[in-house]
This record gives sequence, structure tokens and C-alpha cells, in this order.
Amino acid sequence: MISPETIERIRSLMVEASVFEEDIEESFILGGGPGGQKTNKTSSVVRLSHAPSGMQVKCGATRSRETNRWLARRMLAEAILERERGRKSEAQQKREKIRRQKRRRSRRQKQKMLDDKHAHSAVKAMRRKVDPDA
Repeated sequence: MISPETIERIRSLMVEASVFEEDIEESFILGGGPGGQKTNKTSSVVRLSHAPSGMQVKCGATRSRETNRWLARRMLAEAILERERGRKSEAQQKREKIRRQKRRRSRRQKQKMLDDKHAHSAVKAMRRKVDPDA
């Protein structure tokens, strides 16, 4: 259950983002994922469509429909504010960072990395003691 203070914060965030209840179209979808049969049988996932901005948000974070309704409103308001401010959300930055980390190196990058390793290896080989028997 969401506290009245949290609801008030979400309402103020909606006002800041110019999101009004009459502009929101709300629908409920069957849930899925962990939570078992109860989750899969109830329509607890909330989808909000905001006509003026054309944005859609879907929230099924909890098993409670009422909690998901408020969380979806917060997500919608934050998404609209981020788009207005022209910056990327923290979650989007994390996704992009992981994508960059996982992508393969280009041939040129790989060749440069191997050349650097060979050069470093040659420097280390020069540090070895000289074998008098050889």
C-alpha cells in the first residue's frame, strides 16, 4: 500500500510534468512472471496512455493493482520530464553501458589490443636474466 505522502508527491510530480487525469487512458492487463497462479490470473498490470505526448507506460511491479496505478503515473510523469529536459534516465544509461560492454570489438580494436600486448611482452622479455649456458 502506498502512503498518502507518496501519493501527494506523485500528484505534484504529475502537475510539474503537465499530466492531467483527463488526458490519461488507463487499462489493465493480465500479469505474468514470478508470483504464481494468482499473478497470472489477475489483471493487476496497469497500462497508461497519455494522448498529448503519445507516451505509453506499463507497470506491473507489484501484485496490487492500486499500487501499480500510482507507480505507473509516477513513471509516466518522470518519462515526460526526462524527455522535456532532453536527458537520458539512469536506467537507460545503465542499459546502454551494459550494451557497450557486451558488444564485440572491431577488427581494428582487436588488432591494436594484440599489438599492445605483444609490445608489452617484448619489454618484459628484456627484463629477464641472461642465461650464461645459452
